[in-house]
Amino acid sequence: MSVQAWLAVAVFAVAYVFIATEWIHRVAVALGGAVAMLLIGATDAEHAFFSEESGIDWNVIFLLIGMMLIVAVLRRTGLFEYLAIWSVKRAGGRPYPVMVILVLITAVASAGLDNVTTVLLVAPVTLFVCDKLGLPAAPFLIAEVMASNIGGAATLIGDPPNIIIASKSGLTFNDFLNVMGPIVLVLLVVFLGLCRWLFRDAFRHDSAKVAAVMAMREREAIRDPRLLMISLVFLAAVLGAFMLHSALHLEPSVVAMVGGLMLLAASRLDPDEVAKDVEWHTLVFFAGLFIMVGALVHTGVIGQLSQAATEAVEGKLWGATVLLVGASAVLSAIVDNIPYVATMSPIVADLVKADGTPQGNVLWWALALGADLGGNATAIGASANVVVLGIAERAGKKISFWEFTKYGLVVTVITVAICIPYLWLRFF
Repeated sequence: MSVQAWLAVAVFAVAYVFIATEWIHRVAVALGGAVAMLLIGATDAEHAFFSEESGIDWNVIFLLIGMMLIVAVLRRTGLFEYLAIWSVKRAGGRPYPVMVILVLITAVASAGLDNVTTVLLVAPVTLFVCDKLGLPAAPFLIAEVMASNIGGAATLIGDPPNIIIASKSGLTFNDFLNVMGPIVLVLLVVFLGLCRWLFRDAFRHDSAKVAAVMAMREREAIRDPRLLMISLVFLAAVLGAFMLHSALHLEPSVVAMVGGLMLLAASRLDPDEVAKDVEWHTLVFFAGLFIMVGALVHTGVIGQLSQAATEAVEGKLWGATVLLVGASAVLSAIVDNIPYVATMSPIVADLVKADGTPQGNVLWWALALGADLGGNATAIGASANVVVLGIAERAGKKISFWEFTKYGLVVTVITVAICIPYLWLRFF
């Protein structure tokens, strides 16, 4: 590797240590790391700000802004409180059944939406539930974001890496549902069992608080019926456009921004007040992280790692499959899985072509499962993770890097391990 590549690795490693230890706020670390990458020449302004492969992913940034505006307006209607009370009542006020309901809602929604949109909608409901029941919010939020990453793996549109893989491989929506759907259902069942064990200390409840919530009437939580109806119409239109984006030829980011701004105008709310609810710190963190990871892509670090791994098992389909699942999970836990998959896709395409058999498509599924599930391993492994940490911090329920990661590593190791025999049984 070049000197710049080694310097880029050093900068990223130092930044990662600071993010993990939280000695410095993660936003300051991300911005400092981005500036360092520019100063050492590991990237430049053109690649950092305008490159789709090695710069800030503006589609993600503007998707987040648009959905955060919609959520900020919805928060003023009382919808989240309504859903929270409904969930608690359906679960009889018992903490673990409450978690099961929220996890299943998140996983199912993530299969049809992007993960970030789902957690933006579910997190406010969770915070309200935990506040009213006197429960710690962190275990519930962590469980939901992991469920979003698992559920999003089921479909072509559920996770951005899947979209990249589909475009490179020619695999269809039905292909994803057919191959990824069954294993995701198994993983969700296993994950619910893991939740009962991992978060067991969070399931102690206060009978008086449960009774108080059970006595509440959901309908009374709705504060502005008119605004609720307008918001739901815009939300439905945005979600519908997400699902039809390939036919409409509109990027999800454009749909989200247009929907968010139009809803803000129709709501007649004070734009300054609504803008205060946007997670600006999270957006800035993403920008810095994208530049740092983009520098690793631009200097060829990620490409060389991927190339070396695949060359080691070339011609050995099962060995390549296992290595690809494991390596993708590890690297996606450390860097954003979007640039990783974008870098890895051409290499996998060459391996599939060299194999020359329909069975070779197993490598695409190995890449998808490793990248999607590896995002659960650390607090910055997936976009949804970072968003939830930002929401929790803003609500005064800060989740540390290691609080998330100590659970994430367990979930990732177990779920990825289950995928390996599944791929063997399905393709070999």
